[in-house]
Amino acid sequence: MKNQNFKNHAKLVTGFHGVLFVALVALLAGSVYHLFRTTSENLYLASLMVLIAIILFLMAWYVRTFPLKAQDRAIRAEENMRHYVMTGKLLPSDLRMSQIIALRFASDDEFLPLMEKALKENLSAKEIKSSIKSWKGDHYRV
Repeated sequence: MKNQNFKNHAKLVTGFHGVLFVALVALLAGSVYHLFRTTSENLYLASLMVLIAIILFLMAWYVRTFPLKAQDRAIRAEENMRHYVMTGKLLPSDLRMSQIIALRFASDDEFLPLMEKALKENLSAKEIKSSIKSWKGDHYRV
């Protein structure tokens, strides 16, 4: 696998992030257009088309967010274990989930100092990731 770094760690799936999104936008736009252009006898069908488009948007949103929440829980557990192995203590409760997710890319040598800096300076995930010098790739998260 290709080495990950700050510039190439984000992963976009063309079929999901591109094609599906464009298709859903086209469906919603077309169904709303049809709803406003329809006659009263086709109003029910046109309304159903808009409702279906909205339902599909919601499904696409939740199909994406539910697995990400499960991955976030796994990352929290992994990084909590990593911190415990290094220090004998659990992760500080002040760390935000976004900070923990960003810290997973830090090598073991950088993890603790960067975590302290993130807590002290309230670093964002982007600031944490850009501070990492020795990147530890995560090839499993989509």
